[in-house]
Amino acid sequence: MRCPFCGNEDSQVKDSRPTEDGAAIRRRRQCEACAARFTTFERIQLRDLTVVKSQANSSELRREPFERDKLVRSVTLAARKRPVTSAQIERMVSGIQRQLETLGDAEIPSQRIGELVMEGLKGLDSVAYIRFASVYKDFREAKDFEEFAGNVSDAGKA
Repeated sequence: MRCPFCGNEDSQVKDSRPTEDGAAIRRRRQCEACAARFTTFERIQLRDLTVVKSQANSSELRREPFERDKLVRSVTLAARKRPVTSAQIERMVSGIQRQLETLGDAEIPSQRIGELVMEGLKGLDSVAYIRFASVYKDFREAKDFEEFAGNVSDAGKA
C-alpha cells in the first residue's frame, strides 16, 4: 500500500479489525520509509461497476467507474449538521453498493443510484432527504422545495 505522506510503496500492517457493520476490514498501517501511520479499509467487491450518466441537453451518455467515496461524500454533505452518524452513512452506502453489485448489470444508470440514496435517506433523516433531493431533482425555485417538503411531511402523517 502506497504511503499517502511520502509515496513509498512498502507499509506494514500494525492492526486489523472489522468495522462495526462487518462490511470492511480496518487496517492501521505504518510506512517503512517515513514511519507515518495511516488507515486503510478493505471491502468486498463483487464486480466492477460503471455509472452511466446522461448529459444535460444531449442524447450522449457518459460512463465513469463507480466511486464509493463519492457516494459517501454526497450523503455526508446532505446529512451535514444533522443527527446522522458516519457509521449510519457507511451502513447505508454499503447497503446501496451491495444492491448495485447484485443487480447483475455492470452498468448502472446514475438515476438508479439516486433513487436508492433517496430511499435510504428517507428512513434516516427527513432534512438530509430533502437536501439530497434538492440537488438530485434539480430544484430551481423555492416553490420546488415547498412542494417536495409538503409531500414529505404529508407522507409522515399517513
